[in-house]
Amino acid sequence: MGRLFGTDGVRGRANADLTPELALSVAVAAAHTLAESDRGRAPLAVVGRDTRASGEMLEAAVVAGLTSAGATVIRVGVLPTPAVAFLTAEAKADLGVMLSASHNPMPDNGIKLFAAGGHKLPDEIEMRIEAAIEANATTAWARPVGAGVGRVHDLLDGASHYVQHVAGTAPHRLDGIKVVVDCANGAAAEVAPAVYREAGAEVIAINAEPDGLNINDECGSNHIEALRQAVVEHGAHLGIAHDGDADRCVAVSADGEEVDGDQVMAILALAMREAGTLTGDTLVATVMSNLGLRLAMSAAGIRLVETKVGDRYVLEELRASGLALGGEQSGHIVMPAYATTGDGVLTGLHLMARMAATGRTLADLASVVTKLPQVLINVPVGDRTVGAAAPAVRAEVERAEAELGETGRVLLRPSGTEPLVRVMVEAATEQTARDVAERIAAHVRTASPA
Repeated sequence: MGRLFGTDGVRGRANADLTPELALSVAVAAAHTLAESDRGRAPLAVVGRDTRASGEMLEAAVVAGLTSAGATVIRVGVLPTPAVAFLTAEAKADLGVMLSASHNPMPDNGIKLFAAGGHKLPDEIEMRIEAAIEANATTAWARPVGAGVGRVHDLLDGASHYVQHVAGTAPHRLDGIKVVVDCANGAAAEVAPAVYREAGAEVIAINAEPDGLNINDECGSNHIEALRQAVVEHGAHLGIAHDGDADRCVAVSADGEEVDGDQVMAILALAMREAGTLTGDTLVATVMSNLGLRLAMSAAGIRLVETKVGDRYVLEELRASGLALGGEQSGHIVMPAYATTGDGVLTGLHLMARMAATGRTLADLASVVTKLPQVLINVPVGDRTVGAAAPAVRAEVERAEAELGETGRVLLRPSGTEPLVRVMVEAATEQTARDVAERIAAHVRTASPA
């Protein structure tokens, strides 16, 4: 069996790569691996999903797998990923399961797992789950019968619990802030507008009518064109865009300019440092973050710690070092004081709270980061490992690094969730960055044609 888990759970084309049979197997293995046996009760699992039509099918399979392993299941329905993590912790559950492919297009779906406390799984636990799935292919689990079979309960007010929790973290009321929220026709459609309104903002929600098929369809954090237009048309102070499961947040200023995760992190880091809550005056980011963020934090006396790409690695560093803020350029921002995982709704709330507290525009706040031109090319490949590691590709990367010297950098990595190799180049000018990135991308395509 090949590696199932990528950088954010198990992901693939629903009913093709990610089948109900696989979902059931993952659920059974997760229950056996994560459940504590000394509590004197059946294991407890929380299960949620985003708005994808395939989520209904996969939810049924996951619930069947968990109950067949003797677990009691609390179904929370359509909620953001961070809400499922929050409710997993609130319920003192042994594990949580979120069915979502995040920002991926609708045909995809995924399984994200949380351990007790609502924390994402380290690599070692994921490998144990994969080993359990493989072992069960030859030696079937001993299944409970009769009263030992798990039961299913529906939690009808999970959304309101989450809304009240997140809204209650606001360090400042949002009265006077007018915001357009792009809900990506996903899991944020109800809760994001509710949180922002609860905190005092005037909210205009767009792409908030999910039908099971339109999630992330030319909307949300990966497609902000409609948000830009809506912000300008409505004269809003800013726009907030979430992805399908609302663990991301990117913003748009009043004049329609994008404010990405790096800039959001800088704004929040400075606010927290001012409030005395930025532990160790340290921010955690990934190697994908722009050099401009590093320079801005250095100038402000804030230390920047880098991790591998993936909010799970940011989370691991935050927990290991007891730090208070981290995230990714893509908009996964983690604030451990309030959430156990990246939370786009929470991030949007605290971003607007900073605007309200200072009276400054988003563009003004974001100007602390002067971004170096950065070009990212996602190269479709047949084998992402081969595409990234081929000798000709590595030679071209070394040539590019020598050419850029201290004025830029190259980052080449296989995607953890899609058949892509990501080529990222920063340089003094956008044209230089694009030229170098295109050269490397051409070698990747040759090494592993899609």
